[in-house]
Amino acid sequence: MIYKGRAAEAARKMILLTLFGLIFTFVVGFITSMIGHLLIIISLLLGALWFIFVLFTLYFFRDPDATVPSGPGLLVSPGHGKVDVIDQLTEPLFMGGPCQRVSIFLSVFNVHVQNSPVSGKLAFYRYTEGEFLNALKTESAAHNENALLGFEAAEEGTRVGVRLIAGLIARRIIPYISLGESVTRGQRISLIQFGSRVDLYFPLTAKINVKLGQKVVGGETIIATLQ
Repeated sequence: MIYKGRAAEAARKMILLTLFGLIFTFVVGFITSMIGHLLIIISLLLGALWFIFVLFTLYFFRDPDATVPSGPGLLVSPGHGKVDVIDQLTEPLFMGGPCQRVSIFLSVFNVHVQNSPVSGKLAFYRYTEGEFLNALKTESAAHNENALLGFEAAEEGTRVGVRLIAGLIARRIIPYISLGESVTRGQRISLIQFGSRVDLYFPLTAKINVKLGQKVVGGETIIATLQ
């Protein structure tokens, strides 16, 4: 009766080993299945976020045609947004001295294509590197990265400046026109990506037609009348 039961013991060991292997396979399969379901859920969420991003991008980069007003001496808004500064200052680079300024804040929900305020020629262009302060702050005009476009108005025979100002989110200013190019009033001239600010400079003799807090439409709203 020596070694009696050894075969049964070997059988039990084999059964236990295969049981552990079965349990391990089941656990791995369950975990893999959970990860697979989790990856599917994550993929669906990423797909939904991408779809929202596509809709917002198409909305942000919308580019409506402007209904440009006709008449002598009209300065139309160079940007879409809200007037939050009306003042006088000295702009030495192009205006060459004291002038009036109307500053327009563009939120991320505004159209970000800019329009020429007058018909004439782009006689001056200077890009200045700087900071990226929140464009909601009016001091961003003095410190932020910006591009100054100077127009010699053909009809009025005067100078009008447009400063395109980058903001906290806006990090790219894309001019559409080049130095010496002729433009018409309301023509598209540039794009600023995401929230930003646009300043319009014009002579002290011009009559301002807008008020603080007023919403303006690029290429349509009459900012001032040259006299």
